[in-house]
Amino acid sequence: MAERIRIKDIAERAGVSVGTVDRVLHDRPNVSKPAREKVEQALKEMNYQPNMYASALAYNKAYTFCLLIPKHESEAYWEEIEEGARKCEDQRRDFHIDLEIRFYERSNEDSFKAVSQEIVDAKPEGVIIVPSSLEVTRGFTDQLHQKGIPFILLDSYMPDLRPLSFYGQDSFCSGYFAAKMLMMLAGNEKEVMLMRQTKDGHVVSKQQDNREVGFRHYMHDHFPQIVINVLDLPLNGTRNEYQKMMAQYFDEHPATHHCITMTSKAHLVGDYLLKSNRRDVQIMGYDMVGKNAKCLREGSISFLIAQHAYMQGYYCVDTLFRAIVLKKKVNPVNYMPIELLMKENIDFYRRTQI
Repeated sequence: MAERIRIKDIAERAGVSVGTVDRVLHDRPNVSKPAREKVEQALKEMNYQPNMYASALAYNKAYTFCLLIPKHESEAYWEEIEEGARKCEDQRRDFHIDLEIRFYERSNEDSFKAVSQEIVDAKPEGVIIVPSSLEVTRGFTDQLHQKGIPFILLDSYMPDLRPLSFYGQDSFCSGYFAAKMLMMLAGNEKEVMLMRQTKDGHVVSKQQDNREVGFRHYMHDHFPQIVINVLDLPLNGTRNEYQKMMAQYFDEHPATHHCITMTSKAHLVGDYLLKSNRRDVQIMGYDMVGKNAKCLREGSISFLIAQHAYMQGYYCVDTLFRAIVLKKKVNPVNYMPIELLMKENIDFYRRTQI
């Protein structure tokens, strides 16, 4: 074990008082330039490494972090994000970390603006953001930069906004991978169905949009002969509306046996396939949430790609902690693993793995 270096030892080495060493270590005023240089030289010669955890605990300062995410249903991907974030908050409770979770309506830019302004006015020490559109999010992050508040982007990477860090999957690679896995089952088919959730005909998530780009890139390069039929389900539609739209689709496309969605809503199609007894059709999707897991076990979902949402939530809070409280450097880009789940391995998936 390395010998513990005391402030008294540094003072003796530098030929200054203990109080002078303490002021230098904590970057306080009232230290002459010659004295500061002596202390810094002694620190270098003694290879002094400060105990940042002890210093942070001794400082006894309270920190507020804000997590801005879309409103969501129970059991959704976002709920796992919350659980992971709360777990990290609990583990760092000795450092007086307080996590406030704020919600906005995903497809409503005015809602994002209003809630983000509330966060700016609250003056937190750090922020975690699930972005809206680039320009709307920029209005928020520009204010954070002006006030010196570091922020992390979650789910969608927008490097132009200059975040402290990012956590999420590489969306393009994820979509490319999804297409490759789907074609292991559907390589001899004439057509597949791509189910999207849209508002006014547009996908509301940049992440899902990028996944689709990756998916189509693979299909264009390797299976250009397969037709991709798109079924757009309205974001705020009812289950009855969805059932009617899916029934019409499959009546008009009896050759469709394999489907895919870039969302966590594969269970919408999976439930319909089970209830309508269409046992020759499967869908592939994202996120190991309860409703998807049920359909995977019952055979209407072929594969799920796990995003480790719990891990993302945990590490976003932990990264703010390390950067702000411990004043450590953090990785600017953190891509999550792309993990494929199927009926045979779903019970071994560790949802709360850190």
